[in-house]
Amino acid sequence: MGSKLKAGIIGGTGMVGQRFISLLENHPWFEVTCIAASENSAGKSYAEAVDGRWKMSTPIPEKVKNIIVKNANQVDEIADEADFVFCAVDMKKDEIKALEERYARAETPVVSNNSAHRWTPDVPMVIPEINGEHIEIIPRQRKRLGTKKGFIAVKPNCSIQSYVPALHPLMEFGPAKVAVCTYQAISGAGKSFADWPEMVDNVIPFIGGEEEKSENEPLKIWGAIQGDEIVRAKEPLITSQCIRVPVTDGHLAATFVSFRTKPSKEEILERWNSYKGRPQILNLPSAPKQFIKYFAEDNRPQTRLDRDAENGMGITVGRLREDGLFDYKFVCLSHNTLRGAAGGAVLIAELLKEEGYLQAK
Repeated sequence: MGSKLKAGIIGGTGMVGQRFISLLENHPWFEVTCIAASENSAGKSYAEAVDGRWKMSTPIPEKVKNIIVKNANQVDEIADEADFVFCAVDMKKDEIKALEERYARAETPVVSNNSAHRWTPDVPMVIPEINGEHIEIIPRQRKRLGTKKGFIAVKPNCSIQSYVPALHPLMEFGPAKVAVCTYQAISGAGKSFADWPEMVDNVIPFIGGEEEKSENEPLKIWGAIQGDEIVRAKEPLITSQCIRVPVTDGHLAATFVSFRTKPSKEEILERWNSYKGRPQILNLPSAPKQFIKYFAEDNRPQTRLDRDAENGMGITVGRLREDGLFDYKFVCLSHNTLRGAAGGAVLIAELLKEEGYLQAK
C-alpha cells in the first residue's frame, strides 16, 4: 500500500458507495481498506453483498471483492482500519448526523455525501474550486467535538453543481437574482431504468427536498467564516424548479440571472474560460484541467454527449444570451454521480489531504 491513506466506505453497497469503490480502485493517494453497510449486508464479502445489484459499468474491483462488509455502527472497529471514511449511508437524517459525529469523535475524519450535516454551522460544505477556504473552520469544529484529528466535511447537493460553478466566476458583477430549472437524471435517486421502469418515457415535475436545497445551499457555499460558524451569503436570491427526467446520468440546469452590474457577454465568456480554482492550482488527482468549458454550438451541452467531460468532473455551459426579464440566460451540465456525488467527495478528500487535514493514524 505504500504511503496511501486507508479509506473506509460507509454505505458502500448503494449506488454512490459503489461509485466510491470504482473511483478509488487505482487512486494514487487513497486505498479502500474497509467497507460498511447495513446489518443485512454485514458479514458478507463485498462481492456477495452487491451480487445482483452492482450498478457500475465496470466490474467490481478485485481488491475489494473479498473484503468482509462491516455493520456501519461498528465505529470503533472501522476506525481501527481506516485513516478516514467516506459516508454515503441510506438512513434517517438524525441517525446519519449522530453516526457521522461518532466517527469524527473516534478520531476518524468523515467526508460525507449525505445532507445531514450541511447546515451544521461549523461543518464546511465544499465545492473545492469555489469555497475550499471553508475547510479552515475545521480546527474550530474539532474544538467543539473535543477531537485532535476527527472532523466532518460535506459535499453539497448534486442539483447545484452545474449552475453554481457557472455563476461563481461572475460574482464580481454582483448576481442579485437567479432562476433555475434543473432536469435531473434518475441515478440521482439511486435508480436505473431496470428498477424504475415508471421513468421510461416520463417526466416527474417534483423531487422531494431538491428545490429547498437548490435555493439555499449556494448561499452557504458563498458564505464566509465568522467566529465559530460559516455565515450564509445574503445574495443572490434564488428560485428553482427541480424535475426528474428519463436520463441515466447528468443534471442539466436552465439558468437565468440578473446582475447588479451587468457584464458584457465577452466578459462572461472570458471569466468562464479562464477560471481556475484551488484544485487546478494544486493539480489534484481528480481535478478537471478545465473546470468550466463553454460550447458555442446552439445545441450543446447535451447530457449524453457532455456529462463525461473531464472524466465527469468538468462543468459544461452553453447557450449564453441576453434575456427579456433577466440580464442573461444559459444552460449548464454536470455529472451528478461523479462531480455531484462520489467524485466531488473524493476531490474534497484530496484537497483536505493536500492542506494537511487528512493524515495517516
